[in-house]
Amino acid sequence: MAKVLLLNGSPHAHGCTAAALEEVERTLRLEGIETELIQVGGKSVRGCISCGRCGQLGRCVFEDLVNETAPKFREADGLVVGSPVYYGSPNGSILAFLDRLFYSSSFPKHMKVGAAVVSCRRGGNTASFDVLNKYFTISGMPVASSTYWNQVHGFTAEDVRKDLEGLQTMRNLGRNMAFLIRAIADAREKYGLPQVERSSFTSFPDGK
Repeated sequence: MAKVLLLNGSPHAHGCTAAALEEVERTLRLEGIETELIQVGGKSVRGCISCGRCGQLGRCVFEDLVNETAPKFREADGLVVGSPVYYGSPNGSILAFLDRLFYSSSFPKHMKVGAAVVSCRRGGNTASFDVLNKYFTISGMPVASSTYWNQVHGFTAEDVRKDLEGLQTMRNLGRNMAFLIRAIADAREKYGLPQVERSSFTSFPDGK
């Protein structure tokens, strides 16, 4: 059975972001997709220190939730990342977590389906949405879309549950994500995955 991993970057495990993720998760399950939700917000997650040890160890040098999650990400067919908006950007914990998760894990993310879900009271959703999507697009992960940007509005979880268009967007996202996962699985069986080139690395070490 296909599986999707969901990350809640909010420190409020039952807050606005959780309400949005719950709607996505419920829809995925109705579509026959197995899910697992991991609470990232509120955990002690430090940022990457660019030590390079992950290249030798095959995992991050800091033993915490990042290394616990990496094997689950490896086995998953999709990843949903949820975050509240802090000053027009995703919150610091989820960004630190994603920096280390994506950089320290050496397994290919190619053709895993990614989706970002953001929540705010009023503004900053689209900017945060853009930041999160960049983790997917640099990793060869198709991005699941919906009938609007994947966002909800509200100051409390109860507010979010009144955002009928936002919840509709979450359900459509779940259905689209399930469809993409199944379509990619079918194409993998018939044609194999697309070739990935890695030989060129532009760095201009001579300064020219």
